[in-house]
Amino acid sequence: MIKVYYFYGYPNPYYNNMYIYPDERQLYFNSMMRNHIQNNENLRIKDYGGSPFVVNIKEASIRNKTYRTAIWTGEHLQVTLMSINVGDDIGLEVHPNTDQFLRIEQGQGIVRMGGSKEDLNFEKQIHDNSAIFVPAGTWHNVINTGNKPLKLYSIYAPPNHPFGTVQASKSSSTPVNNNSNKEVNVFGMTPDEWIMHTEYLVNEGLEDVKRGINATHILQEFILMGVLVGKGYSPEKAYETVEEWERTGESKLLQQSKNM
Repeated sequence: MIKVYYFYGYPNPYYNNMYIYPDERQLYFNSMMRNHIQNNENLRIKDYGGSPFVVNIKEASIRNKTYRTAIWTGEHLQVTLMSINVGDDIGLEVHPNTDQFLRIEQGQGIVRMGGSKEDLNFEKQIHDNSAIFVPAGTWHNVINTGNKPLKLYSIYAPPNHPFGTVQASKSSSTPVNNNSNKEVNVFGMTPDEWIMHTEYLVNEGLEDVKRGINATHILQEFILMGVLVGKGYSPEKAYETVEEWERTGESKLLQQSKNM
């Protein structure tokens, strides 16, 4: 009988540099995977962002019992684990300047998307291994229609939640920072980086002061601009948007406060 040998060279993650009989190949693979999963069970689910990191994302997603936990937040990308209760949903939302990817690891449901929250004209059934792609500026919602929690992970580019975010349930609107020993990092930037990022708005605000515009109007405008920046707008785009709301009359209150 002729024996066939298989050679798997470095850096294959599950095989050493060794000859393996064909019948032994799957047994060896299964053994390596069991060890990998057992090691993953000891993983502390927290935000490892900023450092090189490898994880069995399927196992981590299934183990997660919180509505949302950030597991990796970098400067340009963020990964969160999510668990949606039976009959519940993520909640209708939109990210103006953030593309989003979601992958279902366990459960079933429906995803709805559209250009406005009143017109969700895209609808698909989702289940284990479904991948969902949400373009920036698209309203979307994921609904659990199954009989067990919907387990998934979500990738945001750029980050959409503070570093270390942990939300135990959908109703807990205030995220908890689970990495208090790490430098404060909000949506991928430190406080000083945010100050530098929004310097354009500070300068524009000072110009409004010089022009004698009343303080109430200035505060209304620039607080609104800050909210938009937090939602992903660039400072320039936020300024342009709020000015347009005033100019077109979309915001009657801004027009009123300017004429005070």
